Amino acid sequence: MTASPPQETPDSDDDASLPCVLAFNASDPSGAGGQAADALAIASVGAHVLSVVTGAYARDTAEIFDHFSLDDEAVSEQARAILEDVPVQVIKVGFAGDPENLAAIAEVATDYADVPVVAYMPNLSWWNENQIESYQDAFRELILPQTTVLVGNHSTLWRWLLPDWTGDRSPTARDIARAASEVGVPYTLVTGIPLPEHFIENVLSSPTAVMVTEKFERFDAVFAGAGDTLSAALAALLASGTDLASATTEALSYLDRCLDGGFRPGMGHVVPDRLFWAQPESDDEEDEAAPDDGDITSAFEFPPHDTKH
Repeated sequence: MTASPPQETPDSDDDASLPCVLAFNASDPSGAGGQAADALAIASVGAHVLSVVTGAYARDTAEIFDHFSLDDEAVSEQARAILEDVPVQVIKVGFAGDPENLAAIAEVATDYADVPVVAYMPNLSWWNENQIESYQDAFRELILPQTTVLVGNHSTLWRWLLPDWTGDRSPTARDIARAASEVGVPYTLVTGIPLPEHFIENVLSSPTAVMVTEKFERFDAVFAGAGDTLSAALAALLASGTDLASATTEALSYLDRCLDGGFRPGMGHVVPDRLFWAQPESDDEEDEAAPDDGDITSAFEFPPHDTKH
């Protein structure tokens, strides 16, 4: 592999830019996950997304019907074109679609070895078993050795990284982190660990220590896009210079607020409101004087949505 090319950094206040995250992910027409989740979450926590599209889902808010992968050369060319122009602080790997695209992403990450990688493993139960196995094997071999932080749901990571687990108890976050560390992952963020009394736990762990643990009350709703939202927010916070423990705590808090403000745009699952902070806090703010008839904005007033869990 060739060394990463030199990238100029703006040296004046006038040219100062937001930290940038290079995000590999699929297009999601429902807006629940994929590139839509990356763009909104990364912008919401103060960074700029450089989107590399790996393919497209055919899905609605209830389920994924299919996925169409882009050619690996198309994925590589997208990434290298923008990397020649813009310095990136973090690489975020979402759903790549197939092993060939994972190989292309791994080559890019290798050439930019100093850039941290946040890798997210989604629930792939909508896919057929052979595709899941092929994808996860490639992810383990190609992406995990270059991953700084692995993010995933407890159930998904357990069945992937510890398929032969025979303990009387469920594996802990440290058990999963140890399994990930065997292929080079220093930190693993395990989400959705079931707790009694309608709570869940989210744990950032290394193979030797638990670094962050956050407990949240479980929402009475099924969400789509939560994992992409969390991993994108974490990547953006790391890109801004926040240390890993603080970035994890802030990203989890951000996700909790997104889920609390979640809405149901269709007949399926609830979508996180990644722009919850932009909604009016009370009806009092709407009691202002109406604009003059000549004000064009009067024709484009968007009322806040109703939260429907």
